[in-house]
Amino acid sequence: MKPWYEQSFGKDYMIVYKHRDWEQADREVAKMAAWLDLPNHAKVLDIGCGMGRHAVALAACGYQVTGVDLSDTLLAEAKENDDEKEIEWMHGDMRSLPFEDGSFDATLNLFTSFGYFSAESDNIAVMRQIRRVLKPNGLFLIDFLNPDYIVQHLIPYSERFEPEHGVHIEEVRSIRDGWVQKEITVYEPGKRDKARQYLERVRLYSLDWFEQQFKHLDLRLEQLYGDYDGSAYKAGSSKRMIMVGKSC
Repeated sequence: MKPWYEQSFGKDYMIVYKHRDWEQADREVAKMAAWLDLPNHAKVLDIGCGMGRHAVALAACGYQVTGVDLSDTLLAEAKENDDEKEIEWMHGDMRSLPFEDGSFDATLNLFTSFGYFSAESDNIAVMRQIRRVLKPNGLFLIDFLNPDYIVQHLIPYSERFEPEHGVHIEEVRSIRDGWVQKEITVYEPGKRDKARQYLERVRLYSLDWFEQQFKHLDLRLEQLYGDYDGSAYKAGSSKRMIMVGKSC
């Protein structure tokens, strides 16, 4: 059986997460651009670019943008959304990025596109790849969930109907053995027996874990935010853990 991350990022994924809109991406990129303070035409890599919302917004800011993702379905959607055709879209695995050493001024890893892999060595390999493709003093941004917040505020079950696509969506969330996971069921009305089911799993890595990896890999954490509003990170209450730093 294929691992969950090779099954879950298809057409239904775009329906389940349709609430992540383009205007929101524009606002988030404006914040990221201020934090990173990159020069015009800087080379930026969006790792796990998905449907391309942030990559397109980054290109509009004047950066040379490359988006890489493992899902051909999401990459096809990203290319459709790239009206100016300025972005390089690449199929690739974040554990072994298809780029030469020191290719980018900055890398972005957004919306918890990290911690997918069962073997911890694979998750560390992603960080090694980030370090490898960065230029000296290159900038990185990793936007990860705040595990403390997730533990306290997990919603075990939710369901909704998406009239535009004519499907019911059920989501069952749980925390098991250091992972947060979501079981997603998508089906048309009256066709529950033909439901499509997906799993998403993310390792609940702490800030301490990231800081240890940064130290080992010659990455320096310089800024830490609790959300895209720029608020300071607070372990017990921040929704996110947005880490910004440099290669040493």
